[in-house]
Amino acid sequence: MSVSAGRAVREQSWSAAPSGPAGAPEAREAVTRGLGDVLFASFARRDQRRKGEQYLRGLLQTEGRKSIRNIAAQVGGSATEQSLHHFISSSTWDWQPVREALAGHLSRLATPQAWVVHPMAIPKAGDQSVGVDYGVDPCTGIFRGQRAFGVWYATETLNTPVNWRLFLPGSWDGDEERRRQAEIPEGAGGETLEQCAAAAVLEVMASWRVPARPVVLNTHINRIGATIGRFSAAGVPVIARIRGTDRLMMGDPALPGYDGGALTAERILAGVRGLRRPVRAAGTGDTLAVAVRVACVGEPPRRRRGGAADAPGDLVLVGEWRDPQGPPAALWVTNMTAVPAGALLRLTGLGGRACQDLAAAGEDVGLKDFEGRSFRGWHRHMTLASAAHAVAALSRTGGAPPVGAGRGLDGLRTT
Repeated sequence: MSVSAGRAVREQSWSAAPSGPAGAPEAREAVTRGLGDVLFASFARRDQRRKGEQYLRGLLQTEGRKSIRNIAAQVGGSATEQSLHHFISSSTWDWQPVREALAGHLSRLATPQAWVVHPMAIPKAGDQSVGVDYGVDPCTGIFRGQRAFGVWYATETLNTPVNWRLFLPGSWDGDEERRRQAEIPEGAGGETLEQCAAAAVLEVMASWRVPARPVVLNTHINRIGATIGRFSAAGVPVIARIRGTDRLMMGDPALPGYDGGALTAERILAGVRGLRRPVRAAGTGDTLAVAVRVACVGEPPRRRRGGAADAPGDLVLVGEWRDPQGPPAALWVTNMTAVPAGALLRLTGLGGRACQDLAAAGEDVGLKDFEGRSFRGWHRHMTLASAAHAVAALSRTGGAPPVGAGRGLDGLRTT
């Protein structure tokens, strides 16, 4: 997305916010105080709670880049800069209880409809920031910077990140000197991008006290069987983006392609175009969709009682068309095999909203603005920037549960 396009999205998002008391400064201050009491309850020292509130307010009030220097200038001047730098980069507070408190607070207001995992690329000019590397971004081409995955609390009307996982490429993961300088803890790293994305949300589902809801992996995955299998083993419903060139096996013997062996996802969907039906998908209006049983390449058939072989088909491939004559606009694979295509696409629409919200409000609260070099500093900044994002979103509703939130989708379960 270009700078001008991003600015247009932000202006449209904020201009659409409710006017009057819900969006007034006093509403934002009330939400900030209430959320601060929840978030900083795990802090042992009063000065840490005070600095946490300072930093949170600075993220909300500072114009332009949300660097520690600019935040300090907004909330206390040059003397404050050193103390805030220590609070973010060198203090002892653990960011995980703060993130869990944020997710729990939002979930008490209204149960999320899904947990969305969305990638975030953070451009960097230098090579000192933790995790920075060269790569190829599918939207912008050659990319230099950091890559991270955010876990978003998602409803039809409110989306905010609650957890983050920073991807550590091989140039960092295997370099002991770099790890030491950035204070990367032992055990961090050693994973692919899709493993990083999955781990970001599975740690939430496994150890946080939050509602069990479906997961939308709003990022392309490559090792479909291994990735979806991690969620199925944990009993977590998931739907993930795939590419049309990914190879699968048709799982329904009554449909074309069943005897064709491994086929691309696009070819499988081309064979069932006649089965497409109009559905109402969140955020996209009416669209055409089809859902068919598939299996991963090389997956052996399951066995029924008595020894007869079932057709492989533990997953469902979902195709979505916005242009009836064109190729699918999006392809997804899910372990929610009993859920209709329309309900699945309403879930994936929540992923689209998280993407829009990151481009709009996310930049305004400093999610991409941390300038330090340390692993711990990055995570602490991202934790408080996520809290600032929640404050901005909740203040537009006066801190009340968002309209339409908490309405679950029926039948969301794995096989």
